[in-house]
Amino acid sequence: MHKKVSALVTSRAQYGRIKLLLEILNNDPAFDLQIITAGSAMLHNYGNILDEFTRDGFERVDQLYISVEGGDNIAMAKTTGMAITECTTAFQQFDPDLILINGDRFEVLGAAIAAAYTNRIIAHMEGGDVSGTIDESVRHAVTKLSHIHFVSNEISRQRILKMGEDPSHTHVVGSVDIEFLNHAPDITDLSFVNEVGVGHEIDFSSPFTMVMQHPVTTGEDNETHIGSILNAVEELDIQTIWFWPNIDAGTGAMSQAIRRFRERNHDPRIRFIVNLLSQQFINLLRRTSCLVGNSSAGIKECSYLGIPVVNIGSRQQGRLRADNVLDTDYDIESIKQGIESQLNHGVYPLSSIYYRENTSQTMADILRRATPSVQKRFLD
Repeated sequence: MHKKVSALVTSRAQYGRIKLLLEILNNDPAFDLQIITAGSAMLHNYGNILDEFTRDGFERVDQLYISVEGGDNIAMAKTTGMAITECTTAFQQFDPDLILINGDRFEVLGAAIAAAYTNRIIAHMEGGDVSGTIDESVRHAVTKLSHIHFVSNEISRQRILKMGEDPSHTHVVGSVDIEFLNHAPDITDLSFVNEVGVGHEIDFSSPFTMVMQHPVTTGEDNETHIGSILNAVEELDIQTIWFWPNIDAGTGAMSQAIRRFRERNHDPRIRFIVNLLSQQFINLLRRTSCLVGNSSAGIKECSYLGIPVVNIGSRQQGRLRADNVLDTDYDIESIKQGIESQLNHGVYPLSSIYYRENTSQTMADILRRATPSVQKRFLD
């Protein structure tokens, strides 16, 4: 008897990272797969991915429109509520045996609550990590609602066990992000960057940096902080590919700051991009001289690639990291000095702290045989 699995996809980036697992489940007769797409994955400005699902051969894709505009904490809270309502309906219609979710997004919390109250088994990827902002609290809350835990490293596994979870259902499988990186085809022609976004045309025969700065949702002045990073990067006068912030609370103020900067500075050596295909992003990351900002890509993917990283602020606070990460605050001079130091250092030794072989296949094998009880117990 096959298992019916509902997998939540909330962004193009997340889809790229778990696509191999979804393909394994989709091609395995032991599973009947439903993809639920929601969040920024359904927003055109952030890279609506419905055509990608069709091209990749996924036939059952349910679309949930749950995102409340506003770019603030109220919008995040209301979007979570919408996710509970709409995921409940989607689960009722498909009647899955198991819900597959990933990470610490507020949409994920909504899906986990809906699954828990409708007595579904929940398999959660990348629990046990720590970080800054509300994301860490959401990640731990989702862990307590979940039955099967796929973690990226042993330290995270130990944290989950301290939360009273069952060791027999807590598995170190590595990071799907690193697995995707290993499988992403090499793209030598990066000219696609100059066909999207606005600003400086990047010359890929010369060094370039990348900036990924996302909102910090717990009280930081996102508008002022992104202004500091913009000024620091401009003063360094190095080619830069700058990715638009995600839809977390604070994105509205950050987006306004970027637009004002663009209007005031007509010739900075920066190209601003909203979204790329996952394999395009990975190939840029492979070739960048330094990643700047507060994205988890700096902590995970860049550790495996040895790419120098300047991690700014508290968003990734506490995450397991390799030697390639240099932390700074939002002081302009500190940011400049950090970037210059990392550019001078160059590539670091590759780290395998987030790597395991056959991550997706291992998860699929575990899901095939796992039979946890819906009613959880706290294990002292």
